Amino acid sequence: MNDQKRKIAVLGSTGSIGTQALDVISRHPDRFEAYALVANNQVDRLLEQVRRFKPEVVVIANESKYAALKEALSDLPVKVWAGAEAIEQVVQNTEIDIVLTAMVGFSGLKPTISALKARKTIALANKETLVIAGELITRLALENRAAILPVDSEHSAIFQCLNGEGSNEIEKILLTASGGPFRNFSMSQLQQVTREQALHHPNWNMGAKVTIDSSTLMNKGLEMIEARWLFDVNPSQIEIIVHPQSIIHSMVQFKDRSIMAQLSLPDMRMPIQYAFSYPERITSDVKPVNFFELSTLTFEKPDTNRFRNLGLAYESIEKGGNMPCIMNAANEIAVELFLQEKIGFLQMSELIEQTLTKTVFIQNPSLEDYIQTDTEAREIALETAKRLLGGKIFGF
Repeated sequence: MNDQKRKIAVLGSTGSIGTQALDVISRHPDRFEAYALVANNQVDRLLEQVRRFKPEVVVIANESKYAALKEALSDLPVKVWAGAEAIEQVVQNTEIDIVLTAMVGFSGLKPTISALKARKTIALANKETLVIAGELITRLALENRAAILPVDSEHSAIFQCLNGEGSNEIEKILLTASGGPFRNFSMSQLQQVTREQALHHPNWNMGAKVTIDSSTLMNKGLEMIEARWLFDVNPSQIEIIVHPQSIIHSMVQFKDRSIMAQLSLPDMRMPIQYAFSYPERITSDVKPVNFFELSTLTFEKPDTNRFRNLGLAYESIEKGGNMPCIMNAANEIAVELFLQEKIGFLQMSELIEQTLTKTVFIQNPSLEDYIQTDTEAREIALETAKRLLGGKIFGF
């Protein structure tokens, strides 16, 4: 690695991935520097991070929080900005080497595009960016010779398995899934799932949205689409394997039928650190795997009848165009309504499926089309939810 520190912009610094990324940076102060911190709403946590890491720039997406943040940081020589355009501008700063995109959902799309146009290395933790506009993003990366390094544990595993393989042909990607907390639930049990149950993941410590997506297997559907674009394979070449222990993070099967796998205990700091330090591997505080303590590793097929969202993801990417964008927008609305306890667990899939059939399909969408599709799909999803509930959704 170059002796010079890598300066990192952390988009979504107060979220689960962002806080773990800052933990990685704090453990390697000779190698990494938090140059810019970007958050949406959590001013108090952002203030703590700014005082600890002393970035050059801090951005709060919610402009109504700007005045309070600016006042609270008046004693520090830090630039304080606000709003979506400020986020797009900060990632273009010539000092920044790596942009960690850990903002949730659609909000990560425009900053990623802005960073790619500025030829920044992207440490991609916002899978929705590739789900929404995978063809556009991969084309921009090639045009601007900007690297996209995956941070999701599964995609980092695949990336590591492919290192040194050159042009050797991939026959199949084996994308592992924990199965979430409800993999053995019946349909009748799934109908009764509560918010609190869904927020309790057996293996990973993640943000609320990702945790709910994991419980419905939508997260695996999003990751399948992300893998399709990251590794230039057909969806039919990506097989989902439920692996409840979360030790094997994913595998690659080559045309000679050899399979490469990456293993570690479930800790997001490992793929984050690898993206920051690539191509070098550096010392980690993550606990190593002790094979003598592992009683067994098991593998199952996912059930797309009980977990309809995974099937919807495959159908969306097979149809292509703006269908994955529609699915993502509907899912974001569905998850938010479920978290507010306004719809049930299985109603999330119903809402997504109906939105997919009602939103205008565009075969070759532009960026403007993606933006319009996202808006339209969210409106349709909300109207669909009202009909499902037989009336108005209060407070949304």
